[in-house]
Amino acid sequence: MSDYPSDIHTEKADIDPDTLANLGPLRPLAGRWSGNRGFDVNPNIDGSGRQAYLETIDLQPIDPQSNGPQLFYGLRYHVHVLKPGDPQTYHDQVGYWLWEPETELVLLSLTIPRGQAVLAAGKASADATTFEVEARRKATDYGIISTTFLEYAFRTDAFRMRVNINSDDTWSYEEETILKVRGKRAPFIHADRNHLQRIGPPEPNPLMRAG
Repeated sequence: MSDYPSDIHTEKADIDPDTLANLGPLRPLAGRWSGNRGFDVNPNIDGSGRQAYLETIDLQPIDPQSNGPQLFYGLRYHVHVLKPGDPQTYHDQVGYWLWEPETELVLLSLTIPRGQAVLAAGKASADATTFEVEARRKATDYGIISTTFLEYAFRTDAFRMRVNINSDDTWSYEEETILKVRGKRAPFIHADRNHLQRIGPPEPNPLMRAG
């Protein structure tokens, strides 16, 4: 059972077009960020790899997203990661951070160009400075989808991301991905963390720029 109304078609009236004013806990993330404290624990042939990384994250407001009784405000994002001193992309990721004011639902949708997509969810009040989202394999709502090869060799069973927003206009995150690596009996915890500093302000969402 759900708390959704029987009318699943009628959208909300008088939607505020100003996304930046309605992002709740996501508001401090809006803009462009750089982090040089990235650290990645990843599986490799010898056990667990360790890799420092540099990261740029661009988080820009999108127009309000109405879907029947639901109303989301959000940020479209792009993550680009490099190894220090190496121009080749180490990791690339795109997606959306979304917040539903009425239910305080926080969503992270992400896609990586190795054939994987995740929709993770959590709860956060409008003034929260710490929040967390999670997803699990085989879930039909907040889950993880992978290619046949990834399911065979590096199966992702769970994903968790915790965000901490700091008072000095910085933020940090910690990610934990539970993998079942083929040939290994114990699950592998793939961990990532970084601390981000602002390098650019957000742009108004398209509707606000037009108006």
